[in-house]
Amino acid sequence: MIPATNQRPAATVLFIFGGSGDLNLRKLTPALYNLFIDKYLPEHFSVVGIGRSKYTDESFRERLLEGVNEFSRRKDGPWNEFAPSISYLQMDGGDAAAYSAISDFVEAKKQEWGESPNVLFYLAVAPQLVPGIATNLAKLELCGDKSHVRIVVEKPFGHDLKTAQELNTLLGGLFAEEQIYRIDHYLGKETVQNILALRFANSLFEPIWNRRYVEHIQITAAETVGLEGRGGYYEGSGALRDMIQNHLLQVLCMVATEAPISFDANEVRNKKVDVLNAIRRIQPDQVKDVAVRGQYGPGKVKDKEMPGYREEEGVDPNSATETFAAIKLFVDNWRWEDVPFYLRTGKSMPEKTTVITVQFKPAPSYAFPGEATGSWEANRLVISIQPAMDIRLRFQAKRPGQTLAIDPVEMVFSYKTAYDGQEPEAYETLLLDALTGDATLFMRADQVEAAWKVVTPIIEAWGHEAPTDFPNYTPGSWGPQAAMDLIEKDGFKWMTK
Repeated sequence: MIPATNQRPAATVLFIFGGSGDLNLRKLTPALYNLFIDKYLPEHFSVVGIGRSKYTDESFRERLLEGVNEFSRRKDGPWNEFAPSISYLQMDGGDAAAYSAISDFVEAKKQEWGESPNVLFYLAVAPQLVPGIATNLAKLELCGDKSHVRIVVEKPFGHDLKTAQELNTLLGGLFAEEQIYRIDHYLGKETVQNILALRFANSLFEPIWNRRYVEHIQITAAETVGLEGRGGYYEGSGALRDMIQNHLLQVLCMVATEAPISFDANEVRNKKVDVLNAIRRIQPDQVKDVAVRGQYGPGKVKDKEMPGYREEEGVDPNSATETFAAIKLFVDNWRWEDVPFYLRTGKSMPEKTTVITVQFKPAPSYAFPGEATGSWEANRLVISIQPAMDIRLRFQAKRPGQTLAIDPVEMVFSYKTAYDGQEPEAYETLLLDALTGDATLFMRADQVEAAWKVVTPIIEAWGHEAPTDFPNYTPGSWGPQAAMDLIEKDGFKWMTK
C-alpha cells in the first residue's frame, strides 16, 4: 500500500514481457505515467517493453502515448519527461540465449546510475507462456538476488487446483516465495482497500461485524458487456474461474477476515488464508443446491439486437461455458457461523457494478404501532467498488410530521465528493507496491490453492454434467431464475443498492 510519507522506491528497471500487448497499452503504462506525475517513481527508473513485434524505442513510445491519451485518467502531463525512461527490446521469450540482453541492460543502467537497481519482471503474457519465461529468467545470475529481483504474474493463475499447484511448484523451484507477486487487480481498488479501514479503524462497526448481528452478506460483480472479442479465452474459463475463484473470493476475505495484529504483508495474508480454509467444503451432492450457472442467449438491449454467447466469435455453437455463476458459501468459524455469503457474477447484466451488501438482522418492531412500520427495513451497509465508489449505511428514521411513521434513509460517503482529485487506478497501487516490495495486496501460493479448493467441487460437478437449459437468461437481465431461487428460498433477495 502507498506509504503516507510518499517515499520513493529505490532505483528500478522494470521489464514488461508482453510489452507490445493490450494490458501494457491500457493499464500498465497509464498507471506508471500517473505514478511518475505524482512523483512516486524513483529518480532512476527505466521501463523496458519486451515483445516479438517490431518497434524502435521511438515508435514504441508513440504507441504507448496513444494508450495514455485513450485510457489514462490524466490526458495532459509531462509525457516528454517520462518518455525517455521507456525503451523496447525485441525478443522471443522462448529463446533462452536472448535473455543475456536483459543482464546487459541491467548492467548498463548500473554503470549509468552509479548504483545497483532493483529489477522487476512483469509477465503480461498468456498463461501458457509463463512457465517458459520464468524458467529462462531464473537462469540469469541476477535473479538469484532475492532482495532486489521480483517477478509479477498475472491471472489466471492455473486453470484448476492441479495446474495452480503445478505452477506454484515450478515458480517456487525457480524463485523464492518473497520474489513472486501474483497479482489480482481487484485488491488494488480503493474501495476494496477501504474495507479494512472501515472495519478496524471504526469502533462503530467492528463490534457488530459478526453472526450475532449480520443476517447475510452478498457480493455482486456484474458486467453489461459480453465477450468483447475474448471468446477464445473465455471458452476455456467461464464466470466461475474468471471472477469468483479469484476476484470475489479475495473480496470475501477482506469482508470476513479477523483483525491483523499489524499490516505486515504475511500477517494480513495469513488472516485471508484462514478465511479461505474456514469456508465450508461443498460436497458433490450439494452443488445443485448451492451453485447456479447460466449462459446468455440472444436478445434485445435498449432496442439493440444482441447475439447470444454461442453466437459470439470464437465460441463453440454448443458451448456449455457459463457466463453467469452464483454460489452460496459458509465460513465455519466463531465470527461467521451459519451466516450465508452469496456471490454472483455475470456478463450482459442490466448494469455494470461491483458491490458488497452487509445485511443486518432486523430490529424488533413490537414497540411501534403497526401503521408506523409499513416501510420497515433491516439496516444494511452497501460498499460500492465500481463504477461508483461509495459506502452507504441504511437505517430507520421517523418521517417528519405529526404521525409516527418509520422510513429507511441513507448516509452516504462518496470518494468523489469527499476528496479532491481522482482516485488512483488499481494498477497504480499494485505497481507501486511491487516496486517497493510490499506484497500485502498480492496473493501467496497457499492463498491461490485455498481459493481453488473452494470452487473445485463445483467445477468438477459442472464438468461431469452438461447443462440442459443453456442459454437460460436474456441479455440485459439479472441472470437465470435459478439464481433468484437460490437466495429467495432462504428468505432474502439480491440487492445492488
